[in-house]
Amino acid sequence: MASADFRAQLQGYGLTTADILYHLPDHPGLLQRFVWQCYDLHPHYPELRRFLDFWRASLDGPLHSVRVAHARLIKPAEWRKVNEEFRLH
Repeated sequence: MASADFRAQLQGYGLTTADILYHLPDHPGLLQRFVWQCYDLHPHYPELRRFLDFWRASLDGPLHSVRVAHARLIKPAEWRKVNEEFRLH
């Protein structure tokens, strides 16, 4: 049986990394970094949006910025036509 992560990748999910900067609650002039990673769907990122909604509703540190990187780990095979053949001997 395939893992849940592998099945998600077959359904189009890719590895998403979010670099989140937020203000410290006790020292609003200072920024802290949090790195979040999960399998998510590009370009709408429902999992990341759900996490950021949770952050805004439940955590004290207000968000400053979020940078997102996304990579599909399983891609269609790349192929190209070869017009020549080389034989040895």
